[in-house]
Amino acid sequence: MPDKKRTVQVDFMTRVEGEGGLFLKLRGPEVEEMQLRIFEPPRFFEALLRGRQFTEAPDITARICGICPVAYQMSAVAAMEMACGVAMPAHLRTLRRLLYCGEWISSHVLHISMLHAPDFLGYPDAVAMARDHRPLVEDALTLKRAGNHLMSVLGGREIHPVNVRVGGFYRLLTRDEATGLLGELEAAVPLAERLLERVAGLPFPEWELDYEFVALTHPEEYPITEGRIASSRGWDLAVPDFDQRFEEFQVPQSHALHARIKGGGPYLVGPLARYALNFERLPADLRQAAREAGLGPVVRNPYRSIVVRALEVLLALGEAIRILKNYEPGAEPAVPVPPRAGVGHGATEAPRGLLYHRYRLEPDGSIADACIVPPTSQNQGVMELDLRGQVAANVRLPDAELGQACERAVRNYDPCISCATHFLKLTIDRGEEP
Repeated sequence: MPDKKRTVQVDFMTRVEGEGGLFLKLRGPEVEEMQLRIFEPPRFFEALLRGRQFTEAPDITARICGICPVAYQMSAVAAMEMACGVAMPAHLRTLRRLLYCGEWISSHVLHISMLHAPDFLGYPDAVAMARDHRPLVEDALTLKRAGNHLMSVLGGREIHPVNVRVGGFYRLLTRDEATGLLGELEAAVPLAERLLERVAGLPFPEWELDYEFVALTHPEEYPITEGRIASSRGWDLAVPDFDQRFEEFQVPQSHALHARIKGGGPYLVGPLARYALNFERLPADLRQAAREAGLGPVVRNPYRSIVVRALEVLLALGEAIRILKNYEPGAEPAVPVPPRAGVGHGATEAPRGLLYHRYRLEPDGSIADACIVPPTSQNQGVMELDLRGQVAANVRLPDAELGQACERAVRNYDPCISCATHFLKLTIDRGEEP
């Protein structure tokens, strides 16, 4: 007798931020239909910003995400300052990079150790993993605490920082604060080196995708807070030209918009894209560390993204230490930003990838229109392609195991689903199998 239609539901996608689902319709070995469904309610931040003063944007947009609030603040202030025709002096741009380093450390370490590593080591969660891998978890907690402390001291608090403003900061670091942070971050470097060594030794499935990588590039540094938008297909463009190359569109099964290249298809943002497009901008010691960790200058295996994230933790620590060693207090914490009518664009590299903001301001500085394109919504198309391939390769697995394989594939992208709603409930329809 042929198997009857089977439906499997996993009510919640574990070890990601947010809620969503995956619907699969299978006919024998064929994937007939697949839908990545994001059912977390839309949050309407773009509409909420309309009519508010441009100075309010950093604090409002920070609430989009509790894991990467600095990213939203940095893209927002960059866009507002462009709209108002104000350029930031070097010392404030450097301190913004410093604050962003704290978020990279904290977010990457959270994902690597608490959300992603259990997949490779065979545990359901980090708590179970800690019983057998206590040093890994303890090192990760210490590293995350160092990143959180940097955000707390410079940003005012570690979640939804309050010290960021259009034009700079409300207050700058004192010399004593900088000295204390420097010592803590220097002590964290050996832990980050050990983390990179540990994740480089994990068992990785043989799986590669022909991604089109998209990330910021910068002529002088590994991009975090500024740069031009570039692709592995050879083109690059200024941030204000984002809409000329990319477009968002709605799909029936998702509350979150998808993004694609106009006239093309999906693309990948995030650590693998940053690394591939900026390998030569890594310090020489980190390029060597990448080679020792088994990475070439381009990585197309999404499972190895955990190694690239660990490398970026080392990068962020090194950048923060360099900035703090050269820090001289005494400059002004902010520059005046008078309101005016205009359009401003901002793009920075959140831990999960390129984050783009666009605002149109009225003459009094009120926000007439807002557009926010987060990394996870940009990666949805690529995630669907990856999932389709994963399902086809594992279609004969029992439903529960197939669902676990899909969850592991999604976690490679460290999705922040709440951000994307401006996964995993799993439904599998196998139909009548021969």
